[in-house]
Amino acid sequence: MSELLAGVTLKNQQDVELDGGEHLKGKVVGLYFSASWCPPCRAFTPKLQEFFEKIRKTHPEFEVIFVSRDRSAEELVAYFNDHQGDWTYIPFGSSKISKLMQKYEVKTIPTMRIIRANGDVVIQDARGEITNKGEDAEGLWKEWMAHF
Repeated sequence: MSELLAGVTLKNQQDVELDGGEHLKGKVVGLYFSASWCPPCRAFTPKLQEFFEKIRKTHPEFEVIFVSRDRSAEELVAYFNDHQGDWTYIPFGSSKISKLMQKYEVKTIPTMRIIRANGDVVIQDARGEITNKGEDAEGLWKEWMAHF
């Protein structure tokens, strides 16, 4: 993913701009396609946040990138700041959002994919796996790492 997002601006909870390539070097990346107006997204986001917090305690190499389908920059930032974890997002209006939606064949939201550094999908339905197995965060993490 660091290769795929080199030169792409990401922002974090502190509103700091980061270079995607640099920020994601050596990280296991989850692309989280979601929006504030989507009820299933609002139901899944707290589960993802809880899973993320558990995993980051022992695996700081895990990073989530919020790929928003919100209708404005204000909606994106409000949803991100108020409801999401300590991860990053691609700013509203970036052409990379539609390219990622197409590349990863995202038809509905919420969708989450776990991606290798080169952009290949490792886990196609990370949302389903977190929903169904996320209580055992470490066990699920080990399952995922067996694919790397």
